[in-house]
Amino acid sequence: MPVLLVRENSRGRGWPAYVGAVGLGAAALALASLWTSGAWATGIGAAVTTFSGLVAERLRPRRGAAGDGDTVPAGAAALLRTAAGRIPALRQVDRPESAGAHSADGHPADGHPADGHPGDGHPADGGRTPGAPPAYIRRDVEPRLREALGRAGFVLLVGESTAGKSRLAYETARALFPRHAFVRPLGRAALPQALRVAGTRRRAVLWLDDLEEFLGAGGLTTAMLAALSGPTPGRRVVLATMRTQEYRRFEAREESRLTGSDRDAWRTQRDVLRQAEVVRLARHWSAGERRRAAAHMQDPRIVAALRAGERFGVAEVLAAGPELLASWHNAWTPGAHPRGAAVVAAAVDCRRAGLRSPVGRDRLRELHRPYLVERGGGDLRPEPFDEAMTWACATVHATSGLLIGNRTQGYNAFDYLLDAPGLAPVPEHLWQGLVGRVTPAEAYDMGLLAHQEGRPRRAAEALARARLGGVPGADFLLAITIGDAGRPRRAAADLAGITRRRQDRLGPGHPDTLAARHQLAFFTGEAGNPHAAAGRFAALAADAATVLGAGHPDTLAARHELAYFTGESGAPAEAARQLARLLADRLRVQGPDDPQVLATRRSLIWYRAGEPAGTEERLAELQADAERCLGPDDPHTLAVRSSRAAVAARAGRTAEAVTAWESLVADRTRVMGPDHPHTIYARLEWARALASSARTEEARSLLTRTLGDARTLLEPGHRHLRLARELLAGLPPAGRHPV
Repeated sequence: MPVLLVRENSRGRGWPAYVGAVGLGAAALALASLWTSGAWATGIGAAVTTFSGLVAERLRPRRGAAGDGDTVPAGAAALLRTAAGRIPALRQVDRPESAGAHSADGHPADGHPADGHPGDGHPADGGRTPGAPPAYIRRDVEPRLREALGRAGFVLLVGESTAGKSRLAYETARALFPRHAFVRPLGRAALPQALRVAGTRRRAVLWLDDLEEFLGAGGLTTAMLAALSGPTPGRRVVLATMRTQEYRRFEAREESRLTGSDRDAWRTQRDVLRQAEVVRLARHWSAGERRRAAAHMQDPRIVAALRAGERFGVAEVLAAGPELLASWHNAWTPGAHPRGAAVVAAAVDCRRAGLRSPVGRDRLRELHRPYLVERGGGDLRPEPFDEAMTWACATVHATSGLLIGNRTQGYNAFDYLLDAPGLAPVPEHLWQGLVGRVTPAEAYDMGLLAHQEGRPRRAAEALARARLGGVPGADFLLAITIGDAGRPRRAAADLAGITRRRQDRLGPGHPDTLAARHQLAFFTGEAGNPHAAAGRFAALAADAATVLGAGHPDTLAARHELAYFTGESGAPAEAARQLARLLADRLRVQGPDDPQVLATRRSLIWYRAGEPAGTEERLAELQADAERCLGPDDPHTLAVRSSRAAVAARAGRTAEAVTAWESLVADRTRVMGPDHPHTIYARLEWARALASSARTEEARSLLTRTLGDARTLLEPGHRHLRLARELLAGLPPAGRHPV
């Protein structure tokens, strides 16, 4: 049978050729069945059908090919292609902006094809020809990245916004793999197509700039990575970048710090990151890097970046990050661009709320209004909306704009702004303006982020929408969120059903089944049955050690909860013995600065409480370590402060306790929100301290308000409700002061 040869640049490609290639496979199978029989027929037919399928994929009409029909998806469902509609080789991708690098010449990267044709058919810059990008300055970490790419199938470059991650990855990959297909999905919807295309190429780089956009519902999984990997290192490579702040969401595991209740709700995303060989890139440039940059003093952009001093990284200044941030802050001035600043604020908070897809112009028109009103409304003399959008999208110092995108695909805030210091929590009006109008997959992303940030009410609202939309895993995460929001009995009931279904479908030893058992055991204890919880965790710890290993984080987590509920069952000495053994194991496996090690230290101090002065000294040391490792607003740090306030109250230092609880209430309200059960608990303890200080009426007022709030948030019989009623009942009648 003659072999059909196809040229990549053939002008005869179109629907007739495509249909002919598909027909070739069908004819081959029919002829094979006539000429041979049995396994031979099947084998010949399958081989030729596979070949014809690959040919058909190459012949399928592409966007931009003259006269060949436009069938390639656009927008977020598209792959980066040449003008002829083909997947480019890396050597053809001659501008770093096509790989997602921030522009330094006035043309923000927007997913345009490698030959410079914008996705919406209009020039990217109003008709001006883009200038050459600045010279690439070799980074100190480049040899490490080259080594990783030579041996690993999945490499993740982590660094702060505008640290130069995309440029470094682009230059290194282009030097190592010039003939590899450059497969870049322009949105999560295009990921399945990108995986199929990369999987059919002998050499391919799957390019996932801003990896967080490809995680979550419908996103990358470990199974996808395994299917793509090849037997020869360097043939098929996944190369990704990720901002440090996004990576920390999975490294630090904020929710498990809070209560230990969730180690697996975002298991899929966490496990994807664990598959990667991580290379970290510093934002600040070393002396050697700055010397190499000084060799290009003919470029005024590099000269300006070096003159900025060592406060900022060279790549940071080239991308105009500091200038853009200052421009946003200055725009709030009356008569400047206050509406534009409000539009940018809305776009920034959309990203911070977990919305990863671009925001449409009409939605920004609606979402920005409360921001403008909060800053003064008409007194700011705001400009018209169209003028505000023009300003927000305009380039600053020939670099990127505060908003990146266009009318067709929507707009994203420049990611440098997302990490700006001093940003207030995402306001309720922004959340409510988004959550009812996003897709189920977007709702899952938003709920996941809210859950990690300790906002269970918001998380439950978003995840309920995701569950109704059939997003896999949304029911599990929703059940945990319901429990963390103050309804542990409801959570335990839901998790019992999820656990049974996972046992039936996956088996009792599957990691997802073990995860469901963990959550069921935890909320059984939170619902008021610590003895049953301890029994469940004892069985789970043994099974997890057998299936996952004694040093696995999930095994250690089960042991921690076993000790905790043993103590809550009335056996603090036994809990302390278990925690001492666990702490030794965790220090060996996880190191002294791991959040879970700090949590185990706190529990051990609490249940081993002996001489008060020694307890307070150990808690003070723990708080210092938590602030150093995690920061002052981390839930672990706040939990240590809660323990210190309780110890002060027990020691009779009521004035100190009042101050400590009042401060903790303010910080938990700011970090977690007023509705979080931990905030409610701190308010109750503050009231107890006020009562102990003979400030009875202040305590009564605070308890009455807190009880009213708690009734609307917590399920009947919740321990915080019981405590509130007990404290109120213990106060003397109104107007009578204690003797």
